[in-house]
Amino acid sequence: MTYVLTVQCTSKRGIVSAVSGYLAEQGCNITDSSQFDDTETGAFFARISFLPETGAALDALREGFAPVAEKLGMVWGIHDTADRMKVILMVSNFGHCLNDLLYRWRIGALPIDIVGVISNHMTYQKVVVNHDLPFHHIKVTKANKVEAEAQLLQVVEDSGAELVVLARYMQILSDALCQKMSGRIINIHHSFLPSFKGANPYKQAFERGVKLIGATSHYVTADLDEGPIIEQDTTRVTHAQSAPDYVSLGRDVEAQVLARAVHAHAQHRVFLNKDKTVVFPASPGAFASERMG
Repeated sequence: MTYVLTVQCTSKRGIVSAVSGYLAEQGCNITDSSQFDDTETGAFFARISFLPETGAALDALREGFAPVAEKLGMVWGIHDTADRMKVILMVSNFGHCLNDLLYRWRIGALPIDIVGVISNHMTYQKVVVNHDLPFHHIKVTKANKVEAEAQLLQVVEDSGAELVVLARYMQILSDALCQKMSGRIINIHHSFLPSFKGANPYKQAFERGVKLIGATSHYVTADLDEGPIIEQDTTRVTHAQSAPDYVSLGRDVEAQVLARAVHAHAQHRVFLNKDKTVVFPASPGAFASERMG
């Protein structure tokens, strides 16, 4: 088995020594470690993978680390990588991100358990049901938005979901919901904002001769499409490509970027740092070893 310790606190001397010393005392061997000092905010971040070589239990490790963390003012967690994060997906009428996440989940390429799909349309009910997953149709209108979000939260609570992924869910969430689930909702959008808003952004990009198509995945906040960024990517296009080519390429990069963001979050590699994030890279072979652990 492999455990992961995540640490966030004010930067000061002795943090690494205290953490590594504690793990050594408990018979744990560190197999991977990433850390970052933000000189602008004065914050320290670390993610440490370790093996309990003498059989130290998770609860005992947490209990023993609590005084160390309290002394250093840490926000922390110790996670068993065998415990897969429970995730709710949300979708409207564009299914490329949904289908990509379902496929990656089915083949074991994402360290998550999808526990349901919520949609304001019936478009992908059959797709979801064919994956033996619960499908929740919650229609959203201006008149019932409060009630719809209450239903959404009830599904999240009943399923035990730790993360909600907006896989092209085309409804604006209320400020109250964004605040209640801060750091627990991930969204994806094309990279043309704020230049090309509204319908057919790829058509607008084609008409303006854009040469780069990209996507951004971020945490959802009350500021629409302006939450802390987790992952981004781009692909080049040329004058020889058509507007439908732009759409096709855009869908591909959106799906890839969202999957990478979900993967990073599920592996506890993402830390909120005010309006930004600290995202530690996956170490070579880390995912495979964690799944086998």
